[in-house]
Amino acid sequence: MVTATHWSVLDGSGALEGVLDGSSGVLLVTVFLGIWGGFQEVSVSVGTGLFETVVSGGDNGISEFVQRSYARLGTFNPHATFSVHEIWHKSPVNLAKMEYFAQFGLWVILILCLTFQIQPNYGFYLPGSYPQKHGVTDELWVKVNSLTSIDTEMPFSYYSLPFCEPEGGIKDSAENLGELLMGDRIENSPYRFKMRTNESEIYLCQVEALSGDQLKILKERIDEMYQVNLILDNLPAIRFTQKEGYFMRWTGYPVGVKIEDAYYLFNHLKFNVLVHKYEETNVARVMGTGEGVELIPVSEEGSSEKPGYMVVGFEVIPCSIMHNANLVKNLKMYDKYPSSIRCDPATVAMPIKEGQPLVFTYEVTFEESDIKWPSRWDAYLKMEGAKVHWFSILNSLMVITFLAGIVLVIFLRTVRRDLTRYEELDKEAQAQMNEELSGWKLVVGDVFRAPSNPALLCVMVGDGVQILGMSIVTILFAALGFMSPASRGTLITGMLFFYMILGIAAGYVSVRMWRTIGFGDQKGWVSIAWKTACFFPGISFLILTTLNFLLWGSHSTGAIPFSLFVILILLWFCISVPLTLVGGYFGAKAPHIEYPVRTNQIPREIPEQKYPSWLLVLGAGTLPFGTLFIELFFIMSSIWMGRVYYVFGFLFVVLILLVLVCAEVSLVLTYMHLCVEDWKWWWKSFFASGSVAMYIFLYSINYLVFDLKSLSGPVSATLYLGYSLFMVLAIMLATGTVGFLSSFWFVHYLFSSVKLD
Repeated sequence: MVTATHWSVLDGSGALEGVLDGSSGVLLVTVFLGIWGGFQEVSVSVGTGLFETVVSGGDNGISEFVQRSYARLGTFNPHATFSVHEIWHKSPVNLAKMEYFAQFGLWVILILCLTFQIQPNYGFYLPGSYPQKHGVTDELWVKVNSLTSIDTEMPFSYYSLPFCEPEGGIKDSAENLGELLMGDRIENSPYRFKMRTNESEIYLCQVEALSGDQLKILKERIDEMYQVNLILDNLPAIRFTQKEGYFMRWTGYPVGVKIEDAYYLFNHLKFNVLVHKYEETNVARVMGTGEGVELIPVSEEGSSEKPGYMVVGFEVIPCSIMHNANLVKNLKMYDKYPSSIRCDPATVAMPIKEGQPLVFTYEVTFEESDIKWPSRWDAYLKMEGAKVHWFSILNSLMVITFLAGIVLVIFLRTVRRDLTRYEELDKEAQAQMNEELSGWKLVVGDVFRAPSNPALLCVMVGDGVQILGMSIVTILFAALGFMSPASRGTLITGMLFFYMILGIAAGYVSVRMWRTIGFGDQKGWVSIAWKTACFFPGISFLILTTLNFLLWGSHSTGAIPFSLFVILILLWFCISVPLTLVGGYFGAKAPHIEYPVRTNQIPREIPEQKYPSWLLVLGAGTLPFGTLFIELFFIMSSIWMGRVYYVFGFLFVVLILLVLVCAEVSLVLTYMHLCVEDWKWWWKSFFASGSVAMYIFLYSINYLVFDLKSLSGPVSATLYLGYSLFMVLAIMLATGTVGFLSSFWFVHYLFSSVKLD
């Protein structure tokens, strides 16, 4: 037994790192991934006292382990190196078991790589990105993302406007599924910097005379407040403005501005790049392959490497400058503009007119900053209004406490008291009491009578389990920092991945519930599993396809490409559907849940109620909505207002509280219905908690009217309502499932605790 606690895989663009405790195969999986995936460095950190042993090449377990792994896989990537770092930790790892676990882990990794197109020589991020070291005068290239606007919610390509194009042509950056689904289109740009080299009055290009169509689209983009989004070293450009003594932070900069009836274009950009000096660490490297493996210590002393810097901030100030087109006729890109340029964001001087040429310039300054590389995203993720989030949690706790008190009263004072009194009676008295039963005890012969549309209920419960599980796992990973904004699209990609994997849970729950309702009959389980795999995804595809046609018609980058549509369909039918069928198979083989009482052949008549029972069911959704409406505002602002949301810790707590409230609300309403001899509790328990989706949809309409009042055009409003409908459908299935399963458990427990014929 040796200590090995920290592992990481590093390359030029990303890092995968974590902590090991106990027996695990992750370390060997890391080595496999590092060499198979083309990473430039695979590092293994070991506990104090092992460093010298490993360096000396002794027969210590960790040394043999690393050397054997490297020798076995070195042929796949002969340029890889191992480095061993010394850290202090005392968590034992059983290295003898690692290779066994790693074989399974390797196949999982290979499947993930094929499914989500993780290719060799491309790093990925857990949780952020690996620091990029740039030497003095090294070239830095700015990338551009889609133009975005909170007025239309339809992104467009940067080069849909008459901007300067790179000399080598426009090239798309590699994007994952999440980025494509979000409408991101990251491309190269002509903006070029040289590390630690301040440059001013740099000529970029001249766009020939504006045509009528170009002028029209520019005016539309300015009217709709479109923002230009630039990226440097994976950091979005931010802009600071001052209003009424407050500094405001914006991502990107506007295309232009309209003053009275004139339109002005921002054609000069003033960049400020914050850099931090690169800090080296002493390492020891394992060099060679096979029998030639040896560890060579590397020290900074006497190193001939030039000092490097890391980008820790990227700021932009847009200006509107009236350039003289005659002065740039003979200039080439990156030449110095012949006259001085004074960038004043408070003044605009470049009106756009038909037939007028556009001249673009820029300047850049580098500023050494105390901000360290791990903290460079703080400017984007700064959480404001933490007290509001705590108030939301406190509000939810109060609701939960109130409902828990009601549930406690039901169990201790009502149910338990009746059961205790019943058990104390002799058989003759019990028989007499059975004739005088009242309340929930009267529906003993009907409480487990099959509901209407049982197949649909089982399918919706199965889909709800899948959505709820996906939400919990995704938010948990995000709260732990595994889905950083530095890795764009990972949140959406993670949601898609976990949703597909949890198809096995959806199939299992839906089929087993179907068998329970059918008293153990396995007939039709394949149909139930198939419907579970297609119900929610089918509705989602219908909604998204309709919205996609609107985006296609508007030539927006938010439209899902046809190739991605094909990929999503293949993922659905090749991964999600088979896993759901596998789960259904296990659900069919598992023993069904036996009812504690028999069901009468003739259904009992339900007494007429003073008020409609569905009115109470719909009103029950107000309590779950009260636990999340504050957090819902921040989520909606992140989705539709372009604000960064990264308080997933708060969101995870709110999600757990929401689950508890939904369970308690449904349980209380189910008991109330049973007490008035209403034995049709199945669907009512589902919608008692699922009705929160109705209030969320009403809140979405309120948000559209009062917060997104600048949203322009029927297409934008249709997109908003369509995505909101998709969201509330998923919420209804998840929350309804929580309410139904908790009520089913309660009813089963209630009637299994008393002996009634």
